[in-house]
Amino acid sequence: MSVVTNSLLSIVVPLYNEQDNVVLLTQKIHESLKGYRYQIVYIDDFSTDQTRKVVKEMNDELVHLIELKKNYGQSLALAAGIDYAEGEFIITMDGDLQNDPSDIPHMLEFAVSDEYDVVTGIRQKRKDSLVKKIPSKIANFLVRRVTKLDIKDNGCALKVFTKDIAKGLNLYGEMHRFINLLAYLEGGQIKQVPVKHHARHAGVSKYGLERVFKVVADMMLLLFIRKYFQRPIHLFGIFGVLLIILGIFINIYLLIVKLGFGEDIGSRPLLIFGMMFILGGIQLFTIGIVMELLIRTYYESQQKRPYRVKKISIGARKAA
Repeated sequence: MSVVTNSLLSIVVPLYNEQDNVVLLTQKIHESLKGYRYQIVYIDDFSTDQTRKVVKEMNDELVHLIELKKNYGQSLALAAGIDYAEGEFIITMDGDLQNDPSDIPHMLEFAVSDEYDVVTGIRQKRKDSLVKKIPSKIANFLVRRVTKLDIKDNGCALKVFTKDIAKGLNLYGEMHRFINLLAYLEGGQIKQVPVKHHARHAGVSKYGLERVFKVVADMMLLLFIRKYFQRPIHLFGIFGVLLIILGIFINIYLLIVKLGFGEDIGSRPLLIFGMMFILGGIQLFTIGIVMELLIRTYYESQQKRPYRVKKISIGARKAA
C-alpha cells in the first residue's frame, strides 16, 4: 500500500460533451483517492457543449485539461492523455460516471502486490441498454475467438496500467477497444477484477450497433499489424511466390500440350490465367518489397503523434 500511496497516479479521462458529469466525477475521484498522490488528466475531444468551460471553472490544481483541436475519437484522446501523464501508474476511465472511482484502490493493490502490468475491470450487473450490451457481447466474443486472449470484458474503460506498458501503446482509429490485446502484445501481464457499473448520470451514449462493424475492421487491421507489420514481405511475398509458381506450372503444362501433342493453346482461358498468376505474383512480391522499405523508413524516421494539442491547462491556468 505504501508503494502506491507514494507513487504518483495519473487518472486519464477522455471527455466528449460531458458538461453535466465532469464536476461530480471529479468529486468522486477526490473522495476515492484520499491519501494518494495523483493528477487528473481530462482530454476534451472537441466537445460541442460547455465541457471545457466547466472543467476550467472548477479551478482545481489537480486537474489538467488537454484540449484537442478537433474531434479525433476516443482512441487518440486516450493517447494524448497517456502521453501527457506523469504518473507511475496510469488509470483510464470513462467520463460518464458509469465507472466507479472507488474501485481504483482495490485495482492498484493487484498492480503492485502481484506485479501485474494491466488490471482491467469486468463490469458487474451492467446498467446499459440492449443497444450497448448486444454489440459489446458480440465484440467480446469476436475478440476472444480471433485473438485467443481470454478477456471477458474488453469494453470496460476502467483499467490500471504501469507507466512503461501504457506509454508503449500505439492507439489510433478505434484501437481503444483492443487496449488489453495491445498491452498483451507488449508483454504485459493482465489481471481481470470485478468492478461496479452505474447507469449513465447525464447525457447520451455515443455508441450503437455500428460498433460491431468498426470492431471487425479494426480487428483485421490489428491482426495484420500483429503478424506482419514488421515483416510485410512474409505476407505479400509468400502469396506472390505461390501465384508465380502456380502460373509457371500452368504455362509448363500448356507448353507440353502445345509441343508434345500439337494442340492449339492460344484460345484457351487457362493460358490467360497462367499469365495473370505470374504477373499478379510479381506485383504482390513487389508490394511486399515496397512495404518493407516503408516500414524501415517508419522506424528510422522521426516519430510524430497522430494528433495536435491546442493547449493544456492546469487548474484554471494555461500551461506554458
